[in-house]
Amino acid sequence: MGTLSDKITLNLDGDAEISVNGYIAPIEYTQYNFYQEWDELANLKVAEKEKQYPTPVFHAFLPSEPVSVGDCWEIQDTVLELLSQLHPNPNLKMHINNGDSLGLWACLRAYNDSFADIVFRIHAEFRFEKGWFTPAQFAGNLIINRITENVLYFQMYVPQGTLNFDVNWDDVGTDIGYCPKMELNAGTEPSNVDYKESISQEDVERALILRFYNAMQINWVSLEEALKLAPLQQKPIHAVSIDGPLTDEAC
Repeated sequence: MGTLSDKITLNLDGDAEISVNGYIAPIEYTQYNFYQEWDELANLKVAEKEKQYPTPVFHAFLPSEPVSVGDCWEIQDTVLELLSQLHPNPNLKMHINNGDSLGLWACLRAYNDSFADIVFRIHAEFRFEKGWFTPAQFAGNLIINRITENVLYFQMYVPQGTLNFDVNWDDVGTDIGYCPKMELNAGTEPSNVDYKESISQEDVERALILRFYNAMQINWVSLEEALKLAPLQQKPIHAVSIDGPLTDEAC
């Protein structure tokens, strides 16, 4: 983490416009074949393939005060305007969730005199006419040019995985599945940047996940490792068996 002297202010110029591209690939799998039987899911497409945004839309990702590398802050709910490019009915309240995964958080991963690299995580879902579509999470990256104060690169996407969304079909039931691509992006990511201060992608993802899931504060180990540690530390083993992930909403 940075010290007080390392804190920087992040700004964006209000005059520029940013062209954002949107993608949703056809769903490839659901456990109970909802993607073949439910028209809304079978025909899921991006609402707008390309859209122009004024720079103030991206102010939602900026901190309201100076920050250091590793600092986290809440994203403003005006990010709904961006999510609406994917589907016209985004929701940030998570209709069946009682707490843990609520929220929108960003973290300063790196900076130098020219660039600042912000990593973020958003939990949101979309209201269909007859149900809900809930991605595992939206991960993302915003890189701003600190000299010109404009958006250099933006990406917000549902990470790939064996399963990366679940759905609730009204009066039918729930299903879980895989969509190979659901994404918004703009600009070009700079390469070979020499940052003045930075933390790894792994560290920033860890910092963000702790903002969502209390269970991740536990030092989880495999059963094999627990069997080795228990006699050495003279501690009992507490085993947990689950049929879904603890770290996202694909369950």
